[in-house]
Amino acid sequence: MNIFEALRESHERQRTYARAVVRTSGDSEKRVEAYKRLKSELQAHETAEERFFYIPLMSDDNGVDLSRHAIAEHHEMDEMMEELDKTEMSNPSWLATAKKLSEKVHHHLKEEETKFFQMAGKILDDKQKESLAKGYVKEYEAQLTSA
Repeated sequence: MNIFEALRESHERQRTYARAVVRTSGDSEKRVEAYKRLKSELQAHETAEERFFYIPLMSDDNGVDLSRHAIAEHHEMDEMMEELDKTEMSNPSWLATAKKLSEKVHHHLKEEETKFFQMAGKILDDKQKESLAKGYVKEYEAQLTSA
């Protein structure tokens, strides 16, 4: 497995969980569970991705700007989750913020897969891609279990 395949697996889960969150209503058990899954997935993925994808890419001049942009988007998603955590799930503003988060997640993943992966593919060699995937998966799993 290479780093792109490892990241795409999490991306698919993020898309599924983000869609599930915005289809829920009130402070239902479904909403609580869907948001919990999304938040855990996003946080584990962000940490592992920054450590085993974006930080290594920053060592190349061509990877600096895209890495900074992606990390900034991670921060925006974190802020939206903080806002969700402070808002009652039954409040209509909770769903509005959840929809913004879902849109940001979908935008970010599309951008990564259509732009960032292509640039990274030129920067990283095959051995790095495999090595980074192993580090990413290990860190991702550690983050999920500690959440």
